[in-house]
Amino acid sequence: MFRRSFSWFIHIFVAVVIFTGYSHPVSVTESYTGVTLNTLTTDSSESLTVGRVQEAEEATAVDLGALLDAGDGAMVTLLAGDTRLVAHRAVLAARSPVFADMFRRVTLEASSSQLVLSDTEGPVLRQVLAYLYTLQVPQLPSMAPQLLVAADVYGLSVLKAHCEQQVAAQLSVETAAATGVLAIRHSANRLKQAAVAFIKAHLLSVMVTQGWAEAVVNDPQTIAELVHLIAETPTDTRDLSGEEKGKMLIAAAKEGSVSKVQTLLTVGADVEAVDENQQNSLHWAAARGHLEVARRLLEDGADVNARDRWQNTPLHQAAWNDHAPGVRLLAASSADHNARDHTGNTPLHDAARRGHPHVATALLEAGADREVRNDNGDTPLDLAERNNHQQLIDILGSS
Repeated sequence: MFRRSFSWFIHIFVAVVIFTGYSHPVSVTESYTGVTLNTLTTDSSESLTVGRVQEAEEATAVDLGALLDAGDGAMVTLLAGDTRLVAHRAVLAARSPVFADMFRRVTLEASSSQLVLSDTEGPVLRQVLAYLYTLQVPQLPSMAPQLLVAADVYGLSVLKAHCEQQVAAQLSVETAAATGVLAIRHSANRLKQAAVAFIKAHLLSVMVTQGWAEAVVNDPQTIAELVHLIAETPTDTRDLSGEEKGKMLIAAAKEGSVSKVQTLLTVGADVEAVDENQQNSLHWAAARGHLEVARRLLEDGADVNARDRWQNTPLHQAAWNDHAPGVRLLAASSADHNARDHTGNTPLHDAARRGHPHVATALLEAGADREVRNDNGDTPLDLAERNNHQQLIDILGSS
């Protein structure tokens, strides 16, 4: 009897060692009924007192003696993708109310004692089991968001609280949106407070990131809730000057980011802000063919006939760079299709010189004057002939 009991003890000890595959567990004051945490610190130097967190379940010490002589039915195989992990039902049930409920509701035959966990990835499940056996929190910051989700799924409030702390410690302008969404989805209230505080402190920087744009597209409902939370205490943006906002708006227009442009306009960026060449955001949107950005700027009152240092209008930019849809949008928005630059060239002159037949057609349809002459006395047709653009010659030469 002693040998068999000792054999089972060795078996259990080895299982615990196998599952303990992580480095330097967190030093916390923890019993089977609760845990004391210190503070939750973010990059914005704000902290949240976590205090004493009670386990949602009564994580009583597992009676290891009950596992002795329990037979094959004591074990269950957990499947997560390609990962297969064998664990004791009694351990899982004692630590997790979710697993306990699974075992109460589902009768598993000894020959098919398996649970398929489709909502948890294998590496994450391995760390969850390590925690269930040891009650030591994995120190894996890169996996903390996934572990937080798993902790919420399996009802592990202490692990969840520690994961909130790890995720909050990694807050940055790029991760803030995803962190806020994660916190709201999984009712991680302390993390939610940290994310909202961080976003308030870095509002513009966060809202012009790719991470924010992706969150808006992928989960607009949760982002709307996050925005509501942020708006409850309006962020003071006076630390950013009008010049800085204007520079950011021009950069967003160059990039073609509608979401960034919308955000910057919302917080008061001047739609007529210009760069060192007196080019505004509409000049750049037209030059680079960013149609939706140009439309949004026009809706916000951008001057369709604004002039840069060479007296080019946005329509000149669209024509020079062969953006026919942009030409049509600007023409429909009352752009002067016969505007002259500092050498007397109109947008049609630019299209003729550069060999852009679709732009020339769009300009003619909008009413551009094909007979107008620049400061050198050249018509658009003269420039087309000089540069051997036969298609332009045919378009401009026809009556």
